[in-house]
Amino acid sequence: MADRKAVKIVSDQPDFLQFNNLACETAGGNVIFATDEWFAPASNLLKVLEPPEFIASAFTEYGKWMDGWETRRKRIPGHDWCIIQLGVPGIIHGLDVDTSFFTGNYSPSASVQAACLDESPALTLEGDRTGMAASDSQFEAVAKLHSESWEELVPVTELKPGYSDTCHNYFPINYPSRVTHLRLNMYPDGGIARLKVYGVGQKDWSALPTQDQLDLVALVNGGVCLGYSDAHFGHPRNMIGLGRSANMGDGWETARRLDRPKNLQVDGKGILQVPGYEWAVLRLGHPGVISQIEIDTNHFKGNFPDSCKIEACHLTPEEEGKYVSGRWSSDPGNKWRVLLQPQKAHHRHFYSCDSLAQSGPVSHVRLVIAPDGGVSRLRLWGVKPL
Repeated sequence: MADRKAVKIVSDQPDFLQFNNLACETAGGNVIFATDEWFAPASNLLKVLEPPEFIASAFTEYGKWMDGWETRRKRIPGHDWCIIQLGVPGIIHGLDVDTSFFTGNYSPSASVQAACLDESPALTLEGDRTGMAASDSQFEAVAKLHSESWEELVPVTELKPGYSDTCHNYFPINYPSRVTHLRLNMYPDGGIARLKVYGVGQKDWSALPTQDQLDLVALVNGGVCLGYSDAHFGHPRNMIGLGRSANMGDGWETARRLDRPKNLQVDGKGILQVPGYEWAVLRLGHPGVISQIEIDTNHFKGNFPDSCKIEACHLTPEEEGKYVSGRWSSDPGNKWRVLLQPQKAHHRHFYSCDSLAQSGPVSHVRLVIAPDGGVSRLRLWGVKPL
């Protein structure tokens, strides 16, 4: 079958965009404090299922409706800031401070600080907070965090306006420690549409009993996508998100392959005979022995793959680095072994150990779909080795 080489990220986009968004609302991210939310609430920062939008005719009783976090024009000392609790604590590799549609009202500068807290603060923001600001009691409670002294991930930096060609303010992060909370500072006020926190979840595997079954590739357990052939409509990292998918945008979906035969044929098992396929490579949160697989095409009703298979291997960090740098374009060590033979894929499928090839611990998997289409969730249940 004809493989499609790994896509290349557009040159002006950083490599860290392949990682998971640890702060988004679908991963459990939450804004727990904000100094001011007059025009638009800070919770909008973590929306992920819809890109920022602008509605010219939309107004609230407080002013222009904006799809992001926007504070009032400050007329008192200080600057605006908020505290974000990550949905998935982990190692952060990069940030995107997105100012989409904030053109004459974006925050001139911003900085980001981080902390790893042993316990979640007793701080919550509930309901629509448009037109509101932090109360004296909320300021007293958040002061106990001493967030002004947290580690600096991004120093005070000028932001670009929210036009389509300048709205993404990318910041690569080189910080090796686990992070649970972020402080986003705006100087002095203004608006930011979205904050995306790209990284890899970090779980304490030492505290997990050896025989406990766990989804080894889940976002919350440290799974991550490391490469793919195509992601025209949806990134493969969506497949390892929490729960079942919300819609088609919350899954992996490719473009239609142009090398499909003009008249399609099937084999004796009803599987289409096509020359090409698409693939995505994921690293497990911890090497383990996979005993059950779930492949879910929820919401992909007219665009599910015809078939899918799963390959697996065990790679050292050095071997992984070579594959990543080569964009998974070759397999010089013949590492990949079939874990699940090609299967029809058109709804929620569960495959037990009887359907899987026997293998030892694996660290990476490659989901192969033919000829193209969408998959909403991938679950790989197993145990870490003794």
